[in-house]
Amino acid sequence: MDDFKTLIAFSRKNAMRRLVRCLFAENILERSALRFSAEGNQATYPLKGGRAHLAFSDIAKGPADTVVNDGDVVLVTDEGVRQTITSHQDMLDVLRDSFDFAPTDEGVAGLKADMENSLTNDAHARQHRQQWNARLQQAIADQGLNSFTDYLRQHAKTKDAAILLDQWGSLEGHPYYPTWKARPGLSDDEVAQLSPEFNAQVPLRIAALRADNAKSESMPHVTSYHAWFASHFPVQWEQWKASLNSKGLDETEWLPLPIHAWHLQAYVLKTFAAEIEEGILVTDGPDLPTLPTMSYRTMMPLLEDCAPLIKLPIAVWMTSELRSLQAKSIHMGPRISTVISAILKAENGFDQRLEIFPEEIGVRYKNAVTQDDHPGRHLSVVYRASAPAFERNDDCLPITVASLFTRLPGSGRPLFTDLIERDGVRANATQVENWFREYAKVVTHPVVAIYLLYGIGLEAHQQNTMVLFSPDGKARSLLIRDFGDGRTYAPWLEGRGYSLQPHVQPGILPTVFAGDIEPVRMFVLDAAFLTHLHEIALWLTKEYGLHDTRLWQILREETDLAFAAVRERVSADVWETEHKAFVEEPWPTRSLLRMHLMQYSNYRLQHTLTNPLASV
Repeated sequence: MDDFKTLIAFSRKNAMRRLVRCLFAENILERSALRFSAEGNQATYPLKGGRAHLAFSDIAKGPADTVVNDGDVVLVTDEGVRQTITSHQDMLDVLRDSFDFAPTDEGVAGLKADMENSLTNDAHARQHRQQWNARLQQAIADQGLNSFTDYLRQHAKTKDAAILLDQWGSLEGHPYYPTWKARPGLSDDEVAQLSPEFNAQVPLRIAALRADNAKSESMPHVTSYHAWFASHFPVQWEQWKASLNSKGLDETEWLPLPIHAWHLQAYVLKTFAAEIEEGILVTDGPDLPTLPTMSYRTMMPLLEDCAPLIKLPIAVWMTSELRSLQAKSIHMGPRISTVISAILKAENGFDQRLEIFPEEIGVRYKNAVTQDDHPGRHLSVVYRASAPAFERNDDCLPITVASLFTRLPGSGRPLFTDLIERDGVRANATQVENWFREYAKVVTHPVVAIYLLYGIGLEAHQQNTMVLFSPDGKARSLLIRDFGDGRTYAPWLEGRGYSLQPHVQPGILPTVFAGDIEPVRMFVLDAAFLTHLHEIALWLTKEYGLHDTRLWQILREETDLAFAAVRERVSADVWETEHKAFVEEPWPTRSLLRMHLMQYSNYRLQHTLTNPLASV
């Protein structure tokens, strides 16, 4: 077992790797000024003023302008003085004057603090992970098995296996977030008690919101929230009803409202004290035990039956905003779920390659007198049906994409190796290429089809996407969640006979677009292609020592095939424009590091990266 000092050193290096990658990806440091050695694994970078440079001892440049630093970073002055930089704080101080813009002192200090918080949390999670992995490794061995996924298939229900993998895989985070585990404001104990990477369990309080102070949205099949809730949570429903009745209250005039236990104590009791005093909100109800999933505030009820996932606001600062649940998400989730469900029925699930977690109901607080919308974003809920996804009879195991990169108990290799190497023998290049081709097909075909045919942008990134794997380790289909912020291009959708009523709110970016399709296209390219498929290709290439661009050639071929599959159903000019945007033009993505340094004064900053499919 590694001691905490060793783990902190690992996490500090991890933070530096992320920082270097983001600085060059966003061109905050001019990529073209990075001078690589003839061998291509070392580089220097001149600092502004020309009196010093950085030397990278083990650095590589991959497709899509991906700069990965795995070695030391040394500051070298023109007098030849060398100083190794081991912390992101020193790195930022050294590089700041070389940025392409001038961040404020507050912006730099905020980034330093959030990165420090993030890497500390990362180290604690890895410390917990050592015991967790040891327990898993022993359980696998006790069954006479070598494979983690085989063990889960044979000894856990599908839903329990899927959620275990989702929690266990909550380690690396978004590849372009330099503050991937930041939870400023939480103590170390609170981080451990609330976070999925610590295998946490969190109770939800089933509070009561007066029905005349609530706004809700539901899919057409849900005709009564009370009946729906009672059928999925029968024990809590009876307790909730009895609790209200004991106060002389009629349950038909109230709505059950789950509240995250930490959010209740740290935020709701104080912020909504007036509502509690006025009798709009009753907070003493039954508790529901849950497991936090990778998104931190989407909770899986710990019940024998397959209950809906519950998405909640939680007043924790993550990726530099309080995690609220806005009116837009409450209303758009069920609306988009209804449209996608109808499309999947009409399209046979795009050759049975696409399934969703439909968002059946959303509820939020809206004051009946003032009609004030704002506070409701911290007093709201969205329910996602999970039974269709988890009650399976096809032997497929749903694995959240981010979990594929998490290192296995025992071997320490990424989880995807457990799926590729079914015979326990290290895979050769051909086997890896064949596995990735199937994987790329499973992602690109439905994502491209629903976008080109219906204008629906699926945010198929690592956290929102599960891939269903058959027992032979091959990808079979996609399982997508989280539609509240989904983007849709109305003209294409309406051209197919469907409509989507937008939720319009001042100052909030709408999610149904009619003019330029770029925001919808960007959503697809950024989530499904850059942060998902590109990342899988990077990791596979490194793990198996493959030729630099081979997997991107395969991804290009599968993307071309995905476009070809719907060509007859799309106008020629649309097809040409979109095909070019996907496989030739630069890929757009959000400038997350720049936004952080600018203290999120602008949430819509973007940059582009060289399209890795164009040159292969």
